[in-house]
Amino acid sequence: MLIKQRKVLTNGIRLNVAEAGKGPLVLFVHGFPESWYSWRHQIPAVASAGYHAVAMDMRGYGKSDKPSDIEAYNQVEVTKDVIGLIEALGHSSAVVFGHDWGGPTAWSCALNYPDLVSAVGVLSVPFSPRPKDPPLNRMQEIFKGLFFYQLYFQEPGVAEEEWEKNIKVNLRKFFYLASGSYEGARSVATLSEKKDLLSDIEDPLSLGAWCSEDDLDFYTKEFERSGFRGPLNYYRNHNLTWELTAGAPKEIQQPAMFAAGDRDGVIALARDALEKMPSFVKDLRVNKLIPGIGHWTQQEAPDDVNRILLNFLASL
Repeated sequence: MLIKQRKVLTNGIRLNVAEAGKGPLVLFVHGFPESWYSWRHQIPAVASAGYHAVAMDMRGYGKSDKPSDIEAYNQVEVTKDVIGLIEALGHSSAVVFGHDWGGPTAWSCALNYPDLVSAVGVLSVPFSPRPKDPPLNRMQEIFKGLFFYQLYFQEPGVAEEEWEKNIKVNLRKFFYLASGSYEGARSVATLSEKKDLLSDIEDPLSLGAWCSEDDLDFYTKEFERSGFRGPLNYYRNHNLTWELTAGAPKEIQQPAMFAAGDRDGVIALARDALEKMPSFVKDLRVNKLIPGIGHWTQQEAPDDVNRILLNFLASL
């Protein structure tokens, strides 16, 4: 099936979208460090089932606009980008699916725009309501004296310089590190002697069938074009997003689904949120861990994810 791309104006910026099919709108929101292309297996399957399947390059990524201000990447603005696409694409409502950073965005769309988002599905990142304390402060407390990648990403320019030295090798290392194939310790933090994210990680040279050499080349070219400043800015807005969402609803009422790999490091970090999620997501129709896969859920297990997504859509 042919996937077409175009730029669409939403929330004052232009996002590149990749789309196929006609019918009710289904939006796909990617994470870090990815692209609309992360949903390459889902777009044709969902379009063939009778939906208008649309995956976007998020702000700061690929061919989409890249605001210069760090604060422009807070989740309130990012959520407005996705919500704005619904009308811009000619629809009155949408089902929103998200993965990684796209997970909190998808949850936020459902939480804050229940009249526009008829159902929500998320991969890897369980829902949790706004915490009592600023998230960045909490991370600094929990990981004091340790290397934690999200804290390392905070200083503008530092992580950008590392990532952009050798984009292809660094992407391969990072994808491998979070995949189900990685046999190292699945700790989210390491001893403080670690000075950067990837230099001590051995290059796996290949990622296997889930991310071919052609797939990796696609991602590499996208980041050669876009750089990493925008993508890393998402991590720099934890506390601003927290400030902007005071008084936000705590429960999601729409039909919802969740799936993740049982070897996903995010699940190890967010086990408590996973266990409590049914208390806050009131119509959680699917809550599944897929055996043997890691963080890149829809790429590592495309057939399983497609089956879950299509069954969920059929239940609506």
